[in-house]
Amino acid sequence: MDTGSRLKLVRESYKMSQRELARRSGVTNATISLIEQNRVSPSVSSLKKLLEGIPMSLADFFTFDQPPRAHQYVFRANEQPDLGRDGLRLLLIGASVPGRQMRLLREQYAPGASTGAEAIVHAEGEECGLVTRGVIELTVDGMSSILNAGDGYYFPSTLAHRFRNIGADEAEIISANTPANF
Repeated sequence: MDTGSRLKLVRESYKMSQRELARRSGVTNATISLIEQNRVSPSVSSLKKLLEGIPMSLADFFTFDQPPRAHQYVFRANEQPDLGRDGLRLLLIGASVPGRQMRLLREQYAPGASTGAEAIVHAEGEECGLVTRGVIELTVDGMSSILNAGDGYYFPSTLAHRFRNIGADEAEIISANTPANF
């Protein structure tokens, strides 16, 4: 997906200049310009911070031009928008459901891929997940743990957290959190 063009489309549809978005989100105007030109690919946490200036969730960002479908209960693999970047696929299930109260992701990490250098922190909620394959380093509130296939986690989303594939093969996590902050 072309994140830069999508950001420009969303920003312009909200009738917002790059400078206004920069002011609202705390991101520099130059950074926004580079993203819109696809010269810089933002991490998930950086894009989330940028979208808070609109305000818009990551799910809304990636499904912006798709009409909501009433009474959709099944989401095929090709109907799960990818919110990830740089070797990390974050496939969101149920993105088009109006008023979602939880977020369910199928997370796929290439070897060495992570959620980004900056830890993720949400204003509220809880997060849990299960590693289905590979080896993941999970850091929560400064404490790191190594998780293998079959290992799970559950923590308050208000704690700084980060995920990283430290194995030689692709890793996968099925995760959920509430409220639906993506």
